Amino acid sequence: MPPHCDSLDGPVVTAARKALEGRDVDQILPYVPEEGEREVREAFSLTAKARTFGREAQEVADRWFFETVVRVHRSGEGAPFTGLKPAGLDVGPVIPVAEHALDVGSTDELTEALCGIIREQVEERHGRAMALKKHAAEGVAAARAFVEASLGVQVWAHHVYKQAIAVPHAPTRHS
Repeated sequence: MPPHCDSLDGPVVTAARKALEGRDVDQILPYVPEEGEREVREAFSLTAKARTFGREAQEVADRWFFETVVRVHRSGEGAPFTGLKPAGLDVGPVIPVAEHALDVGSTDELTEALCGIIREQVEERHGRAMALKKHAAEGVAAARAFVEASLGVQVWAHHVYKQAIAVPHAPTRHS
């Protein structure tokens, strides 16, 4: 799973904060599966009550609500909840570009970033296999190195293809 649905600055907690600040549970419900809606509504109600008992109670209640919505969200993905992660984690180069593409309504930068990464990897993996191919006739060890590299290119390409055509953010177990 990319890395930020369970962080304190990720989209789930951000929506949960907006829901609490605006006193509108509907702000968070799109991030949880339908079967988790009742639990989230109940947690929202309890959190709203606890928030009236002062700053410390609000902090504890908010944290509990964030944990609840992230846990329910992750459950909907078929993934375990392993706790909230701190804000500011490195999510890699693609998540920010994908978020920006959604903000501006254009796929140009995201397509360029992904195609560039794929191109670099194809060239590197293919180049390594081709370099080993030149020596494949020099004995079993050399042939084995070439076979390993060439099968590696094929398996990697197959995984990239399968991931590229997979249903996005499907409610299945993350591997």
